[in-house]
Amino acid sequence: MAKATKKQVLGRGLKTILKDSSNKTSSISKLKTNYSTEIEISKIKLNPFQPRSAFDKEKLDELIISIKNIGLIQPITVKKLSKNQFQLISGERRLRAFKQLNINKIPCYIRKANDQESLEMALVENIHRQDLDSIEIAISYKRLIEEIKLTQEELSEKIGKKRSTVSNYLRLLKLNPIVQSGIKDGFISMGHGRAMINIDDEKLQLSIYKKIISKNLSVRNTERLIQSIKNPDEKKRKINIGSDYSKEKIKTEKKLETKVDFIFGNGGSGKIILNFKSQSDFKRLIKKINE
Repeated sequence: MAKATKKQVLGRGLKTILKDSSNKTSSISKLKTNYSTEIEISKIKLNPFQPRSAFDKEKLDELIISIKNIGLIQPITVKKLSKNQFQLISGERRLRAFKQLNINKIPCYIRKANDQESLEMALVENIHRQDLDSIEIAISYKRLIEEIKLTQEELSEKIGKKRSTVSNYLRLLKLNPIVQSGIKDGFISMGHGRAMINIDDEKLQLSIYKKIISKNLSVRNTERLIQSIKNPDEKKRKINIGSDYSKEKIKTEKKLETKVDFIFGNGGSGKIILNFKSQSDFKRLIKKINE
């Protein structure tokens, strides 16, 4: 029911909401007494250190609807450049929403910050957003380390993440740019990317990336594929061992009336996989095994 309600609200369309005379800026103006400062939007410059490169249109539209209905929950943060000029530190999506609503002023916190502090605040705020993709997070970590002069340990303490987590994100930036784009666009996951990190050859990375997409490989199957590429002799050895059991495989499949797979590992270990099509087929197999 909640999803249906959301669709109905969004279904009204942005134009309809903006034209609704009963939905002017009353809810926003009520906030005036809660915050000490409202600044004309024309006096606010965008933050040149903004780490986000793209803003989701649907989420921006949802924010616009929210502002129209209940007002701005959290003011944006700016720093003063001169008497009539301010620079945005954080809250660009909120500022964009106000511009689309044709509202002249927006509630603001004014902070004293130099360029380095502005960058740090913008980056840290964005890192804690839930809608960032893995590559955007990695880039933000990299910028904090390089431009704010932090170590990975200091960064992990500042943002409340384990150092290993920070390291895993940063390693994604070693991937082929096309693979990075694939993670950003959701064609593959961060797990797929991590599996490819130890492949130094970018062309080989790209080849694996194409196989993941064309064959819809899981992260586990991707890891197996990479392992077979890195250790081709081991794969060949397993195949040779398995071929000795071809007769047993055929005999077992005939007896159980189902497909059987023998998988061999190191030291003579391995497993037998029995395939069944339904619950009744499963019970039939169990009965056959126990005979």
